[in-house]
Amino acid sequence: MRDEVFTDLLNRQWAQGRMACVGLDPDMSVVRASVPESDTEQALYAYACAIVDATADVVCAYKPNIAFYERWGVPGLAALQRIITHINTVAPHTAVIVDAKRGDIASTNEAYRDALFGYLGADAVTVQPYLGVDALRPFLDTRTKGVIVLCRTSNPGSGELQNLVSSGEALYQRVARLAEHDWNTHGNVGVLVGGTYPEQIADVRAIAPTLPILVAGIGRQGGNVHAAVRAGSTTAGGMIISSSRAIIEAETGPSFAEAAREATRQLHADIVDAHLAASA
Repeated sequence: MRDEVFTDLLNRQWAQGRMACVGLDPDMSVVRASVPESDTEQALYAYACAIVDATADVVCAYKPNIAFYERWGVPGLAALQRIITHINTVAPHTAVIVDAKRGDIASTNEAYRDALFGYLGADAVTVQPYLGVDALRPFLDTRTKGVIVLCRTSNPGSGELQNLVSSGEALYQRVARLAEHDWNTHGNVGVLVGGTYPEQIADVRAIAPTLPILVAGIGRQGGNVHAAVRAGSTTAGGMIISSSRAIIEAETGPSFAEAAREATRQLHADIVDAHLAASA
Protein backbone atom coordinates (compact mmCIF):
# COMPACT_ATOMS: atom_id res chain seq x y z
CA MET A 1 0.00 0.00 0.00
CA ARG A 2 1.61 3.28 -1.08
CA ASP A 3 1.26 6.39 1.06
CA GLU A 4 0.12 8.84 -1.63
CA VAL A 5 -3.32 10.32 -0.91
CA PHE A 6 -5.84 9.58 -3.66
CA THR A 7 -7.14 13.14 -3.87
CA ASP A 8 -3.59 14.49 -4.05
CA LEU A 9 -2.91 12.22 -7.01
CA LEU A 10 -6.03 13.53 -8.78
CA ASN A 11 -5.30 17.17 -8.03
CA ARG A 12 -1.77 16.82 -9.39
CA GLN A 13 -3.08 15.41 -12.67
CA TRP A 14 -5.96 17.89 -12.96
CA ALA A 15 -3.47 20.73 -12.54
CA GLN A 16 -1.83 19.46 -15.74
CA GLY A 17 -5.15 19.32 -17.57
CA ARG A 18 -5.53 15.54 -17.42
CA MET A 19 -8.96 14.03 -16.78
CA ALA A 20 -8.79 10.96 -19.05
CA CYS A 21 -8.87 7.49 -17.52
CA VAL A 22 -8.17 4.17 -19.23
CA GLY A 23 -10.26 1.19 -18.19
CA LEU A 24 -8.01 -1.89 -18.16
CA ASP A 25 -10.69 -4.52 -18.84
CA PRO A 26 -9.01 -7.15 -21.03
CA ASP A 27 -10.86 -9.55 -23.29
CA MET A 28 -8.65 -12.63 -23.43
CA SER A 29 -9.34 -13.23 -27.13
CA VAL A 30 -7.97 -9.75 -27.87
CA VAL A 31 -5.04 -10.30 -25.49
CA ARG A 32 -4.10 -13.59 -27.17
CA ALA A 33 -4.21 -11.94 -30.60
CA SER A 34 -2.01 -9.05 -29.44
CA VAL A 35 0.80 -10.47 -27.26
CA PRO A 36 2.88 -13.62 -27.79
CA GLU A 37 2.79 -14.96 -24.21
CA SER A 38 0.86 -18.21 -23.72
CA ASP A 39 0.80 -18.09 -19.90
CA THR A 40 -2.43 -16.40 -18.70
CA GLU A 41 -0.83 -14.30 -15.97
CA GLN A 42 2.02 -13.15 -18.17
CA ALA A 43 -0.29 -12.41 -21.12
CA LEU A 44 -2.61 -10.21 -19.04
CA TYR A 45 0.38 -8.47 -17.49
CA ALA A 46 2.18 -7.83 -20.78
CA TYR A 47 -0.97 -6.57 -22.49
CA ALA A 48 -1.97 -4.13 -19.76
CA CYS A 49 1.55 -2.88 -19.12
CA ALA A 50 2.10 -2.14 -22.81
CA ILE A 51 -1.03 0.03 -22.76
CA VAL A 52 0.06 1.74 -19.53
CA ASP A 53 3.51 2.48 -20.96
CA ALA A 54 1.92 3.98 -24.07
CA THR A 55 -0.60 6.20 -22.25
CA ALA A 56 0.90 7.15 -18.88
CA ASP A 57 1.70 10.73 -19.89
CA VAL A 58 -1.89 11.47 -20.94
CA VAL A 59 -4.13 10.12 -18.18
CA CYS A 60 -5.13 10.98 -14.62
CA ALA A 61 -6.02 7.40 -13.64
CA TYR A 62 -6.33 3.77 -14.65
CA LYS A 63 -9.44 1.77 -13.82
CA PRO A 64 -9.11 -2.02 -13.98
CA ASN A 65 -12.41 -3.81 -13.43
CA ILE A 66 -11.59 -6.67 -11.09
CA ALA A 67 -13.99 -9.08 -12.78
CA PHE A 68 -11.77 -9.32 -15.86
CA TYR A 69 -8.99 -10.69 -13.63
CA GLU A 70 -11.01 -12.69 -11.09
CA ARG A 71 -12.46 -14.78 -13.92
CA TRP A 72 -8.99 -16.34 -14.40
CA GLY A 73 -8.54 -17.17 -10.73
CA VAL A 74 -5.12 -16.94 -9.11
CA PRO A 75 -3.24 -16.09 -12.35
CA GLY A 76 -5.63 -13.23 -13.06
CA LEU A 77 -5.41 -11.69 -9.60
CA ALA A 78 -1.64 -12.13 -9.58
CA ALA A 79 -1.51 -10.31 -12.93
CA LEU A 80 -3.63 -7.46 -11.58
CA GLN A 81 -1.38 -7.04 -8.57
CA ARG A 82 1.68 -6.92 -10.83
CA ILE A 83 -0.04 -4.45 -13.19
CA ILE A 84 -0.80 -2.08 -10.31
CA THR A 85 2.80 -2.35 -9.11
CA HIS A 86 3.95 -1.52 -12.65
CA ILE A 87 1.69 1.55 -12.77
CA ASN A 88 3.09 2.71 -9.44
CA THR A 89 6.59 2.36 -10.88
CA VAL A 90 6.23 3.98 -14.31
CA ALA A 91 3.47 6.46 -13.40
CA PRO A 92 3.92 7.07 -9.65
CA HIS A 93 1.57 10.06 -9.59
CA THR A 94 -1.27 8.34 -11.46
CA ALA A 95 -4.16 6.87 -9.49
CA VAL A 96 -5.35 3.28 -9.80
CA ILE A 97 -9.09 2.83 -9.23
CA VAL A 98 -10.12 -0.81 -8.88
CA ASP A 99 -13.69 -1.06 -10.15
CA ALA A 100 -14.99 -3.72 -7.75
CA LYS A 101 -18.40 -2.30 -6.75
CA ARG A 102 -18.07 -3.72 -3.26
CA GLY A 103 -20.66 -3.21 -0.53
CA ASP A 104 -21.51 -5.66 2.23
CA ILE A 105 -21.73 -5.82 6.00
CA ALA A 106 -18.90 -4.06 7.79
CA SER A 107 -16.78 -7.12 8.65
CA THR A 108 -16.96 -8.34 5.07
CA ASN A 109 -15.99 -4.90 3.83
CA GLU A 110 -12.99 -5.01 6.15
CA ALA A 111 -11.85 -8.08 4.25
CA TYR A 112 -12.58 -6.43 0.90
CA ARG A 113 -10.67 -3.33 2.02
CA ASP A 114 -7.62 -5.38 2.99
CA ALA A 115 -7.66 -7.22 -0.33
CA LEU A 116 -8.13 -4.13 -2.49
CA PHE A 117 -5.99 -1.59 -0.68
CA GLY A 118 -3.52 -4.05 0.86
CA TYR A 119 -2.91 -7.04 -1.40
CA LEU A 120 -3.68 -5.31 -4.70
CA GLY A 121 -2.46 -1.84 -3.74
CA ALA A 122 -5.37 0.15 -5.21
CA ASP A 123 -5.61 3.91 -4.60
CA ALA A 124 -9.41 3.87 -4.80
CA VAL A 125 -12.32 1.48 -5.12
CA THR A 126 -15.88 1.71 -6.41
CA VAL A 127 -18.56 0.79 -3.87
CA GLN A 128 -22.34 0.41 -3.91
CA PRO A 129 -24.24 2.13 -1.09
CA TYR A 130 -27.30 -0.11 -0.79
CA LEU A 131 -26.40 -1.27 2.73
CA GLY A 132 -25.85 2.26 4.04
CA VAL A 133 -22.90 4.12 5.42
CA ASP A 134 -22.14 1.79 8.34
CA ALA A 135 -21.27 -0.98 5.88
CA LEU A 136 -18.99 1.39 3.93
CA ARG A 137 -17.17 2.61 7.02
CA PRO A 138 -14.04 0.39 6.59
CA PHE A 139 -13.44 2.01 3.20
CA LEU A 140 -14.33 5.54 4.27
CA ASP A 141 -12.05 5.38 7.29
CA THR A 142 -9.04 4.46 5.15
CA ARG A 143 -8.29 8.14 4.78
CA THR A 144 -5.60 8.07 2.12
CA LYS A 145 -7.73 5.95 -0.22
CA GLY A 146 -10.57 7.00 -2.50
CA VAL A 147 -14.10 5.66 -2.14
CA ILE A 148 -16.18 6.16 -5.29
CA VAL A 149 -19.87 5.57 -4.65
CA LEU A 150 -22.13 4.29 -7.41
CA CYS A 151 -24.68 7.04 -7.93
CA ARG A 152 -26.24 6.96 -11.43
CA THR A 153 -24.77 4.14 -13.47
CA SER A 154 -24.50 4.01 -17.26
CA ASN A 155 -26.53 0.86 -17.98
CA PRO A 156 -29.96 1.33 -19.59
CA GLY A 157 -31.82 -0.34 -16.71
CA SER A 158 -30.22 1.73 -13.98
CA GLY A 159 -33.26 3.95 -13.56
CA GLU A 160 -35.36 1.03 -12.34
CA LEU A 161 -34.08 1.73 -8.83
CA GLN A 162 -31.86 4.80 -9.13
CA ASN A 163 -34.67 7.05 -10.40
CA LEU A 164 -37.16 6.05 -7.70
CA VAL A 165 -38.41 9.18 -5.93
CA SER A 166 -38.58 9.43 -2.15
CA SER A 167 -39.03 12.60 -0.09
CA GLY A 168 -39.04 14.67 -3.26
CA GLU A 169 -35.81 13.49 -4.87
CA ALA A 170 -34.59 10.54 -6.91
CA LEU A 171 -32.52 7.88 -5.19
CA TYR A 172 -29.37 8.81 -7.14
CA GLN A 173 -29.80 12.43 -6.00
CA ARG A 174 -30.12 11.26 -2.41
CA VAL A 175 -26.94 9.21 -2.76
CA ALA A 176 -25.10 12.26 -4.13
CA ARG A 177 -26.37 14.39 -1.23
CA LEU A 178 -25.27 11.85 1.38
CA ALA A 179 -21.89 11.43 -0.29
CA GLU A 180 -21.26 15.18 -0.30
CA HIS A 181 -22.67 16.18 3.09
CA ASP A 182 -22.57 13.09 5.33
CA TRP A 183 -20.07 10.49 4.12
CA ASN A 184 -17.16 12.68 3.02
CA THR A 185 -15.85 13.39 6.50
CA HIS A 186 -12.27 12.53 5.48
CA GLY A 187 -12.38 14.18 2.06
CA ASN A 188 -11.88 10.91 0.18
CA VAL A 189 -15.31 10.31 -1.40
CA GLY A 190 -16.26 10.54 -5.06
CA VAL A 191 -19.31 9.46 -7.07
CA LEU A 192 -19.78 7.47 -10.27
CA VAL A 193 -22.23 8.74 -12.88
CA GLY A 194 -22.71 7.29 -16.34
CA GLY A 195 -21.60 9.37 -19.28
CA THR A 196 -24.76 8.26 -21.02
CA TYR A 197 -26.77 10.59 -18.72
CA PRO A 198 -25.34 14.13 -18.94
CA GLU A 199 -28.44 15.71 -17.39
CA GLN A 200 -27.97 13.52 -14.35
CA ILE A 201 -24.27 14.45 -14.24
CA ALA A 202 -25.39 18.09 -14.01
CA ASP A 203 -27.85 17.19 -11.23
CA VAL A 204 -25.13 15.43 -9.27
CA ARG A 205 -22.65 18.27 -9.74
CA ALA A 206 -25.21 20.76 -8.44
CA ILE A 207 -25.82 18.61 -5.35
CA ALA A 208 -22.17 17.63 -4.84
CA PRO A 209 -20.02 20.57 -5.96
CA THR A 210 -16.80 19.36 -4.30
CA LEU A 211 -16.75 15.64 -5.14
CA PRO A 212 -14.75 14.01 -7.94
CA ILE A 213 -17.09 12.49 -10.51
CA LEU A 214 -15.98 9.28 -12.18
CA VAL A 215 -17.74 9.13 -15.54
CA ALA A 216 -18.13 5.63 -16.97
CA GLY A 217 -19.71 4.60 -20.24
CA ILE A 218 -17.69 6.83 -22.57
CA GLY A 219 -16.86 5.20 -25.88
CA ARG A 220 -18.68 2.07 -26.95
CA GLN A 221 -21.49 2.52 -24.41
CA GLY A 222 -22.34 5.79 -26.15
CA GLY A 223 -21.43 8.41 -23.57
CA ASN A 224 -20.63 11.84 -25.02
CA VAL A 225 -17.41 13.44 -23.78
CA HIS A 226 -18.38 17.05 -24.47
CA ALA A 227 -21.80 16.73 -22.85
CA ALA A 228 -20.34 15.01 -19.78
CA VAL A 229 -17.58 17.58 -19.27
CA ARG A 230 -19.93 20.52 -19.75
CA ALA A 231 -22.28 19.01 -17.18
CA GLY A 232 -19.81 18.08 -14.46
CA SER A 233 -16.41 19.72 -14.71
CA THR A 234 -15.13 22.30 -12.27
CA THR A 235 -12.50 25.00 -12.68
CA ALA A 236 -9.92 22.62 -11.22
CA GLY A 237 -11.08 19.66 -13.32
CA GLY A 238 -13.22 17.61 -10.99
CA MET A 239 -13.77 14.62 -13.27
CA ILE A 240 -12.30 11.24 -14.17
CA ILE A 241 -13.51 10.41 -17.69
CA SER A 242 -13.12 6.69 -18.27
CA SER A 243 -13.09 4.76 -21.52
CA SER A 244 -12.26 1.07 -21.73
CA ARG A 245 -12.86 -0.96 -24.86
CA ALA A 246 -12.69 2.02 -27.24
CA ILE A 247 -9.09 2.46 -26.09
CA ILE A 248 -7.71 -0.96 -25.22
CA GLU A 249 -9.40 -2.60 -28.21
CA ALA A 250 -8.73 0.24 -30.64
CA GLU A 251 -6.67 -2.25 -32.60
CA THR A 252 -5.92 -5.95 -32.25
CA GLY A 253 -2.47 -7.25 -33.05
CA PRO A 254 1.13 -6.07 -32.67
CA SER A 255 0.27 -2.35 -32.87
CA PHE A 256 -2.40 -2.47 -30.14
CA ALA A 257 -0.47 -0.23 -27.72
CA GLU A 258 0.16 2.46 -30.33
CA ALA A 259 -3.52 2.42 -31.26
CA ALA A 260 -4.46 2.67 -27.59
CA ARG A 261 -2.21 5.70 -27.25
CA GLU A 262 -3.86 7.43 -30.20
CA ALA A 263 -7.33 6.72 -28.82
CA THR A 264 -6.29 8.03 -25.40
CA ARG A 265 -4.74 11.17 -26.88
CA GLN A 266 -7.99 11.80 -28.75
CA LEU A 267 -10.02 11.35 -25.56
CA HIS A 268 -7.68 13.75 -23.75
CA ALA A 269 -7.98 16.32 -26.56
CA ASP A 270 -11.77 16.08 -26.55
CA ILE A 271 -11.84 16.57 -22.77
CA VAL A 272 -9.54 19.60 -22.98
CA ASP A 273 -11.69 21.18 -25.71
CA ALA A 274 -14.87 20.55 -23.73
CA HIS A 275 -13.37 21.89 -20.51
CA LEU A 276 -12.19 25.07 -22.21
CA ALA A 277 -15.65 25.55 -23.72
CA ALA A 278 -17.32 24.95 -20.35
CA SER A 279 -14.99 27.44 -18.65
CA ALA A 280 -15.47 30.16 -21.25
